[in-house]
Amino acid sequence: MTDLVPADFTVPRELLAPEFRLEPLGERHNASDHAAWTGSVAHIRATPGWADRRWPPAEGMPLERNLADLRRHAADLEARTAFTYTVLEPDGDEVIGCVYICRDRDDPSVVAVSSWVRADRAHLDAPLHRAVSDWLTDHWPLRDFRYAPR
Repeated sequence: MTDLVPADFTVPRELLAPEFRLEPLGERHNASDHAAWTGSVAHIRATPGWADRRWPPAEGMPLERNLADLRRHAADLEARTAFTYTVLEPDGDEVIGCVYICRDRDDPSVVAVSSWVRADRAHLDAPLHRAVSDWLTDHWPLRDFRYAPR
């Protein structure tokens, strides 16, 4: 698969906002990421853009399998084929959500963006959507992307 962004584009390492911050999802986030999504499966599936997906699995998954997923996301970022960012508390390392930037499964010519936040942080869904939309428009070479409205 080809790069999602031009070779000369420097991929941002973070997005800072008053309510949260984004950084690339990695192995160090495993326990907090696993706890975040496993405690919010119904909420994530009710989030715009997630209703027709098989993830997150209602039955959960072992922590080791979650770690394998995080490693895959990190490899995709290094390969520049997809970008997954964890959403963290602004002054901490607790995972409160996730953002995915990748090719659309049905139409690889389209960049698809999706995000979720934990059920107990549902009030951050719209601010995250706004911040990520602005970030992608202003700081990424992506002018045409699909991101389910909030």
